[in-house]
Amino acid sequence: MKEIIVIIGGGIAGLEAASNLLKLGYSPIIIEKSDHLGGHVANWHKLFPDLTPAKDLVDELIASSKDANIFLNTEVSFINRLKDSYNIMLSNGISIITKYILMTTGFRLFEASKKEEYGYGIYNQVITNSDLEHWFNTGQDKRIDESPMNAIGFVHCVGSRDEKARNSQCSKVCCITAIKQAIELKEKFPDAQIYCFYMDLRLFGKKFEDFYTKAQRDHGIHFIRGRVSEVGENIEGKVIVKAEDTLAGKPIKVTLDLLVLMSGMVCNPDSSKTASMMALPIDSDGFLKSSDNVFHITASPKKGIFYAGACTGPKTVPETLAEARSAVLDIHSHITSQEK
Repeated sequence: MKEIIVIIGGGIAGLEAASNLLKLGYSPIIIEKSDHLGGHVANWHKLFPDLTPAKDLVDELIASSKDANIFLNTEVSFINRLKDSYNIMLSNGISIITKYILMTTGFRLFEASKKEEYGYGIYNQVITNSDLEHWFNTGQDKRIDESPMNAIGFVHCVGSRDEKARNSQCSKVCCITAIKQAIELKEKFPDAQIYCFYMDLRLFGKKFEDFYTKAQRDHGIHFIRGRVSEVGENIEGKVIVKAEDTLAGKPIKVTLDLLVLMSGMVCNPDSSKTASMMALPIDSDGFLKSSDNVFHITASPKKGIFYAGACTGPKTVPETLAEARSAVLDIHSHITSQEK
């Protein structure tokens, strides 16, 4: 009989894990609370740094995991620890008994409205990175005027590296996402001046620095080091941004047609809820706590429970996929060792 592995979360980590488990002869079951697979990436337009269509990746992952048993619009209602396995009760009334659970519950974006000084939900022309991706995909957002824009701004680290927001961690992908989105907007509005307001740029990934150089050299995007101190609106409905250019040592004031807030990654509340059912520890940053942060990042302190992707902290797409594969190998190794 094939071993059943329950994957909680149908984002790219869950899909990649299911695909690899199928190849090894297991029977993965994906539990996804929403009505679609692919998680946040399914709502993204293009991926950095190659501007690969996000849909292509998600479609490929869905196709490679199609033989898994998938429950959409389904949540975990309760998990009961048995002698050597877990009884998982689902919101659709189905009960599953398994020895192995893979948590791929991902993250949620920081609620930009909590940073009232940036005006999200107050001024019409202030949106988030997620809102902008939705517009890239659908062309639908009443806050974005498709007539030629003169100036567009991005604010980095919204809800990240911010003690007041109770999140001192870096979200890892905000800088490179802002650069990607700035390039995409420049291609749509070639005459617009685009400004990125940042504390410092954290571009650690392969080709990220090249992407940053391209944004300046080929697209003329302006990068201003300094926190935004004030966001307002003039009588014409345009956004007024005040900041300090710490490199030039002087204040700056710009009038924008659109301001994009780079909301960072924070822990998915569903992760904490599910973790509490199994008495899994939560780390100081709110994400799930791995056995350690170096050698056993895909392992939980509980027997038979594993992690992959952004449920343990901010991750890029390549890191998430790599962790999913690693978790599968850890599960496979554990199963084969028990059979000896």
